[in-house]
Amino acid sequence: MAESIDINDIHDKRINFLIGSGASFGLFPTLALNIKDNDSVQQTIETLATTLEQGSDRYTLLFMHYYKTCIEPVLLFDLDTARADAVQLAVLNNYSKFITTLLTILRRRKNEKSCNVFTTNYDGCFVHLADEILRTGTIDFVVNDGARGFSRRYLQAKNFNNYVYQSGVFERHHTDIPQINLVHLHGSAYWYRDEESILVDYVKENDARKITGDYFDSLSDFSNVLLDGSKVISDLPEVYLDDEEKDGFWDSYNQLPIVNPTKWKFHETVFEEHYYQMLRLLSYELEKPNSVFISFGFSFADEHIRNLVKRSLSNPSLQLFICKRSFQHILPAPQFPL
Repeated sequence: MAESIDINDIHDKRINFLIGSGASFGLFPTLALNIKDNDSVQQTIETLATTLEQGSDRYTLLFMHYYKTCIEPVLLFDLDTARADAVQLAVLNNYSKFITTLLTILRRRKNEKSCNVFTTNYDGCFVHLADEILRTGTIDFVVNDGARGFSRRYLQAKNFNNYVYQSGVFERHHTDIPQINLVHLHGSAYWYRDEESILVDYVKENDARKITGDYFDSLSDFSNVLLDGSKVISDLPEVYLDDEEKDGFWDSYNQLPIVNPTKWKFHETVFEEHYYQMLRLLSYELEKPNSVFISFGFSFADEHIRNLVKRSLSNPSLQLFICKRSFQHILPAPQFPL
């Protein structure tokens, strides 16, 4: 098994990345839990959600735990605060190295200086770090997140077909600018519904989305069992929530523009439509000749993405790399193997 990917083998190919929560581990938790089933199989939020009865008190508590541990930290993320923590700083530095490595690959090309980064993460690490690199003025590149506009930027799938280049004064020649298409497959903390459109805003304070109230008063004991490796599913405590408490939480939770870690994804039609458009985009890119697909930090638990990738294996010219890493008790920052 190769320990790294040789840039010389892929620099002239159609490059596609799929980045999962493992890439941001150290900044934000993954979906992993410590609780096991009766066969001693460690659970995740996704697997446990398919086991618990939908709509039950335990099911609601599981998603309260998911919100508090995985979503709220993304909503409250502050780049300057993260830099003050050594572990979080290492993760941010890895994102910077990843972006600069991609740009090095793209700049070596004579044309088609673009690649795709698909991600299931809700966070804005890629955008924040790309913005910092741009501010240095040392590298000219474009991050295309599918949004267009001025004071209000709206997301449309067709925008991923756009490409930017610089022309000479008399338009006798043009120079391609390296471009990274950033595709959020599971939504983003920086998306907002605006009637039937998706607004993208990296400046607006995400903490306005924070779910507040007494919904989480009953969560502590339940979360402790979820994170206890000596416990099994039957050890989950019976906690009773009144209808007002459950409905209040779900009403707020369902406003978040993210894919749930269950088989049913978006609640809002406008987000659901974009979700399937992005899956089609991923499928289309993997069907192209001389494509490279590199997955990192992704478990392939999402059946839509997993099946899509499996179908793409019929493309004889597709190169597939699945990068894995073993996690220890004290986790080092994940390294992109390039």
